[in-house]
Amino acid sequence: MISNKLLLSLAPMAGISDWPMRTLCTEQGCNHTTTEMVSAIGLLTAPKDLNVYKFLLHVGSDEPAPFVQIFGRDPAILADAASYLTSLNRFSGIDINMGCPAPKVTSGGNGSALMRDLPQCERIIKAVRSATSLPLSIKMRLGWDDSSRCAVELSQIAEDSGANLLTVHGRTRVQQYSGHADWEYVSKVKQAVKIPVLINGDITDAESAREALNISGCDGIAIGRGALGNPFVFKEILSSLNGLPYEPPCLENIIETALRHSRTMIEWKGEHSAVLEMRKHLCWYIRGQRGAAAFRTRITHAASYDQIHALLMEFLENNSRPIEIPQ
Repeated sequence: MISNKLLLSLAPMAGISDWPMRTLCTEQGCNHTTTEMVSAIGLLTAPKDLNVYKFLLHVGSDEPAPFVQIFGRDPAILADAASYLTSLNRFSGIDINMGCPAPKVTSGGNGSALMRDLPQCERIIKAVRSATSLPLSIKMRLGWDDSSRCAVELSQIAEDSGANLLTVHGRTRVQQYSGHADWEYVSKVKQAVKIPVLINGDITDAESAREALNISGCDGIAIGRGALGNPFVFKEILSSLNGLPYEPPCLENIIETALRHSRTMIEWKGEHSAVLEMRKHLCWYIRGQRGAAAFRTRITHAASYDQIHALLMEFLENNSRPIEIPQ
């Protein structure tokens, strides 16, 4: 079941929260992870040896078992997918995506579009609950738009239908990622249910984590974009919450982590695919550093680990030199 300790979660992100990323974050203190979202109908109908699903469902040998996130809108299909995923004996829970705002997801009535049909949400949660003995979590937003905020009602439906954990992103679907996450509204969800609630949205460091927890009263936090290129954020937050000193990683340590991330991806997916995927991660790792814009332009042409290594070593060397100020 869900632990009573404070949950520091890596939020599920398509194309991001694969096992190398989950492992890096876990090493820094993250204690709850979820896979990338998996299409329920795709999982059930695609050949079982299809690489895309092999990668999506891969769990590292030393990785604590993650939750697996599924999306769809048909209760029976979602239930069948949950049953199959449970039978794999590699996941610690099932998460239902009712929060993704991406048009390609919501256009099919999935993700946060489900929040426009609460009776359907109830049918889905009950069907999945009956199909698995694993803990069940629900990822949601505040609602579709400001005129239809229904996270409180959905949270109560979820609890009554057998969910064990909720994650609430403090924005509506219409907002996407603009504006500010409404942590005050998330506190209403926390007050409405007895099961644990994680707060998500605009949590990027120890200060924002403390503020989000204080305002919402939630049982933990889920970090998404704040962990991009920054798995260290979990250690920063954990240190702060425990009153311990924290020293941010130096650029050399950041680059060492980026290279390790690259090597792990290459060993897993092969050099060509891994390098293509790592380009975005590498840009996130060096974000905010001197020369980051020029690096982003050059890394888009990298086609091998040797090129990644050379570019990062050059970047480190350039940032180790003092800035030359014209006389």
